[in-house]
Amino acid sequence: MRLKIALPAAALVVAAVALFVVGRSASAEPVHVSTTGTRYAATVSIADPAPGRVTVEVKVDKGDADSVALSAVMPEMGHATPELTATEREPGRFLGEGELFSMTGVWELSIRLDGPAGEEELAVKALITE
Repeated sequence: MRLKIALPAAALVVAAVALFVVGRSASAEPVHVSTTGTRYAATVSIADPAPGRVTVEVKVDKGDADSVALSAVMPEMGHATPELTATEREPGRFLGEGELFSMTGVWELSIRLDGPAGEEELAVKALITE
């Protein structure tokens, strides 16, 4: 009799643990990366780093950028995305929205900043997961 109760209870525990593990891996951890160049420094945040449409926030930490543009490459696979223009939401804070990452893996995100100090391109690596 105990075996009849123990087996379904054990199966229920295993199912709950599997659901927890799958649920945790289904949502990617946000990406927050900082980079510094000669003229500018920036912090990049991607709330949901997954293939498809994403929102990338660029906070300009040093320098006075008037414009920010984003593009991404995955050199190992030969993938590249067209540049997209980020919109300035408030001074020093830009949001870029679009399809930057076509698949999972490590991507190099290029941030092109332009302002009174001139133009500079910074790059960060981002792990894109499902």
